Amino acid sequence: MGYIKEPEGVDFIIKSKPLNDKERNAISEFIREYKLKHLQKYPASPRKKIVTRKKILS
Repeated sequence: MGYIKEPEGVDFIIKSKPLNDKERNAISEFIREYKLKHLQKYPASPRKKIVTRKKILS
């Protein structure tokens, strides 16, 4: 599947209705459950410390 370029002179405007509190909470709950389920399976790798050495000029 590739990138579909917007034709010249044509603007695609997407206007969605605002979410109500019930829909917003449902989406938030879904994201929370998804993260709990998938982040336990693939934990983030620990960050490594970057150590640099200074050159001593004599």
